[in-house]
Amino acid sequence: MKYNTLIFDADDTLFDFKASEMEALEKTLIGYEIDYDKEYHLPIYKEINSKIWKELEEGKITQGELKIERFRRYCNRLNYTFDPYDFADRYMDNLSKSSILFHDSLDLIKELYGKYKLFIITNGLTKVQNGRIRNSLIAPYFNDIIVSEEVGVSKPNPEIFKIALENNQIENISNILMIGDSLTSDIRGGINFGIDTCLYNPKGITIDGEIKPTYEISNLKGLLDLLLK
Repeated sequence: MKYNTLIFDADDTLFDFKASEMEALEKTLIGYEIDYDKEYHLPIYKEINSKIWKELEEGKITQGELKIERFRRYCNRLNYTFDPYDFADRYMDNLSKSSILFHDSLDLIKELYGKYKLFIITNGLTKVQNGRIRNSLIAPYFNDIIVSEEVGVSKPNPEIFKIALENNQIENISNILMIGDSLTSDIRGGINFGIDTCLYNPKGITIDGEIKPTYEISNLKGLLDLLLK
């Protein structure tokens, strides 16, 4: 296969963000002496968080606003009187300490290391992603890790890809493959930038919209088979 540069999404592609999210939310609520109920507290948070990150992708909210606004909405929904700024600080501190890889992520990256230039581009908050990703077991294998809050732009905006490549003196985009789990963020972002894309789709979600990835894999090991073709 023609690729020499691989750009990975981080959360829900290489990292089990849902597990980290659950852990951080539970610790934060327990810290407020709340009797944590996973079946009650977690779905409400996930609903609010999903909507607000969608708003970020659509340019309706900034990353700075997102930090606080999601917890303002969460506390209002639960009728809690916590200061959303304090809640956000506690949550992000807990989340930054939770770096959970999918079981085959490390083996995959080790196999690719030295054969490809490896990058991570993640829509995330600097404090959180520094702890979870830049200090993770796989971080040393990457040429660069780009965090959206640091560069001031998020996927699917093609500018974040441009920044990553300019920072690393890469001019030819024809040999680059973007790998990620999100159609609206990773795949649309790669398409917007003009590079090939690979959807990591372990749940077999039907692709019937306008966003069409170049390739699709159901597990991370499938990427190796794809690259060897």
